[in-house]
Amino acid sequence: MNAETKNCQNCKQNFVIEPEDFEFYAKIKVPPPTFCPSCRFQRRLSFLNVFSLYKRPCDLCKKDFVAMYAADSLYTVYCPKCWWSDGWDPYKYGRDYDFSRPFFEQFKELWRDVPLLGASLDLESTNSPYNNHAGHLKNTYLLFHADYTEDSAYGFYHVQNKSVFDCSSLMLCENCYDCKNAFKDNRCIGFDNSIESLDSVFLRDSRNCQHCFASANLRNKKYVFFNEQLTREEYFKRIGALDIGSYKVYQEVKARVRKHWKKYPPRPQYVDYSINSTGNYIFNSKNCKECYEVNEAEDSKYLALCGKGPNRDSYDVSSWGYNMSLCYEGCNVGENVSGVRFSEESGINLFDAEYCKLSMGGSHHFGCVSIKKGEYVIFNKKYSEKDFYEFRQRIVAHMQKMPYRDVSGIEYKYGEFFPLELSSFAYNETLARYFFPLSKEEALSKRYRWRDHEIPEQEITKSTDDVPDHIKDAPDSIVEEVIGCKTCGRGFRIIPMELAFLRRLNVPIPRECPFCRIDEKVQKWVKQLRLVSRTCDKCAIDFKTSFIKEDAPIIYCIKCYNAEVA
Repeated sequence: MNAETKNCQNCKQNFVIEPEDFEFYAKIKVPPPTFCPSCRFQRRLSFLNVFSLYKRPCDLCKKDFVAMYAADSLYTVYCPKCWWSDGWDPYKYGRDYDFSRPFFEQFKELWRDVPLLGASLDLESTNSPYNNHAGHLKNTYLLFHADYTEDSAYGFYHVQNKSVFDCSSLMLCENCYDCKNAFKDNRCIGFDNSIESLDSVFLRDSRNCQHCFASANLRNKKYVFFNEQLTREEYFKRIGALDIGSYKVYQEVKARVRKHWKKYPPRPQYVDYSINSTGNYIFNSKNCKECYEVNEAEDSKYLALCGKGPNRDSYDVSSWGYNMSLCYEGCNVGENVSGVRFSEESGINLFDAEYCKLSMGGSHHFGCVSIKKGEYVIFNKKYSEKDFYEFRQRIVAHMQKMPYRDVSGIEYKYGEFFPLELSSFAYNETLARYFFPLSKEEALSKRYRWRDHEIPEQEITKSTDDVPDHIKDAPDSIVEEVIGCKTCGRGFRIIPMELAFLRRLNVPIPRECPFCRIDEKVQKWVKQLRLVSRTCDKCAIDFKTSFIKEDAPIIYCIKCYNAEVA
């Protein structure tokens, strides 16, 4: 089969479907997409609320909890303990399919009736209620998209970490602060894309370093200060003059380091231990195209945020993964799943599910909401195996014959992910706002929903000007204060676990609230998942990298970078 050029229903731009794409669609028996890859990605992310949290009562136990659905949401919302319990029956919401109405119109009604999981958390976590899209946590606070992490707070995209604060995109790290894209680091501060290092501060693109400070592109080094090799004695003398326990000193050194890093070409792309793969931050993978933040993946395309493998033979899945195969057009899908298509927030031992929201376990689900176990289910109603397959075929044919048209007139037949207007969230509550930013006016002009966020009124008991400059001067009583964020004005507290950590690492009390600190790192993380065209300053070839000229005045292609640095 030859490649074909299609015109996207949404953005009206042309896109190409390659022969191997057609082979995949044929393998899982779905029609080719009518949205381009970028519009498909935006549509999926418009269903993924990671950071917007609200205090509200559970609609079952009536107790207040922190949820990703506001109290005035149109949905029935249960706290995690209630939702995962056997205290209610999702099958009681089962209903017959109406062949006189489009599928998505009926599914939207089911979605609004069946209780939803208020915060995307498992019940295997302990002492970790204020997190979202996370599992297997212990003693954590405000972690998002995290798994197997403990004694940590304020971060995004964590896997198997311990005692890390104000960090994003970390795996197998311990005792780290203010780091981004770190792997197997311990007692490190201010890292950016560095791995397997110890007792170091402000390193970028470095590996296997110990006792190094404010440097870039180091390999197997000790006692390096601003890229200058020193003796042990001179190194400790130099860093002794820079006490980063002071907020003023920390910020001054951080600004100086950012300028220093620009003298050195950053690593242009991260595709490590991978074969025939394109994208960025791809590890231990094979035959993966246009993938971002994936690990142990094979024969896949358009995957994003699937950092825990193995994953194989899957297309267009955004978030989760973890032993996933033959999945397509899913958002937050994973953990021992196969054949999950056009579904959102579904997985955990799930097989053969289509158009599902919160199907967790079981097999052969079609158009279901919050089914936690069971087989051969359509619209939350059980069928015999024979009737299920016959009925499913009739519904698929009906979806082709009577498509759903959204408010913009776009047509949805079988083979498309949910229309964006079915999302449970306003556009600016979702991860889409980072990758595809829109103003309120732009969003409303596209008929997307928008929620105006109001900063809750709080009595600020301490301004940032009154916070002690040095961590050694911060009293125990600071955990009782409500500090006003210098950026957004929101009040925030220093929790006891955080204060102990800051003292242990000798780093200062923050002046911004956790959400502003997380937002800053997420904005940087999004930039590194966008590739732009640059010309190598060494060999003059054109190539793709995530670094624009402003962020990296000097850039090398990966071949020249490895020859120069590795």
